[in-house]
Amino acid sequence: MDTISPDLPQFLRLIIALGVVLMLMGGLAMLIKKLGLSAHTSIIRSGDRKRLQIVESIPLDARRRLVIIKCDKQEHLVILSANGETVIAKDIPPVDYSSNYNQGT
Repeated sequence: MDTISPDLPQFLRLIIALGVVLMLMGGLAMLIKKLGLSAHTSIIRSGDRKRLQIVESIPLDARRRLVIIKCDKQEHLVILSANGETVIAKDIPPVDYSSNYNQGT
């Protein structure tokens, strides 16, 4: 029942069998990703519209980062660190920069 030629050395047969198994695993992983069955997909989908967006991010120091996160039409100011996150301000109204630039000229 051995489909690999018995004339090949044992080590070479092992390498060929390993290659076949890795190719099968890779093909299965690509198929699962194409079908959307991976664990990274959410069950509840909001269509093509994305609700979350990082508006701005600046480093405070080597371990912390200040981030403005936009969810729907509200913005939130958050400090992210290795120990966790701290919400500084919630429901900040978004700033429209286009009207500010035209007033100065």
